[in-house]
Amino acid sequence: MNAHANSPAAKPCPICGKAAEPAFRPFCSKRCADVDLHRWFSGTYAIPAAPDEEDEDGAPPRTPEAG
Repeated sequence: MNAHANSPAAKPCPICGKAAEPAFRPFCSKRCADVDLHRWFSGTYAIPAAPDEEDEDGAPPRTPEAG
């Protein structure tokens, strides 16, 4: 009996659903890991963010100047 297969951390690959391999966890292969990375780079995945607050005059907030 494989103890790893019954652990709560053993989840299927989020890309293809196959069993995850320890070397590529949470993915099953380098290919699925690369597919996921491409989805992040291409904007398929995105983390929602609130828009920046604007100053009273409607201008965007100023960033501190270096120097």
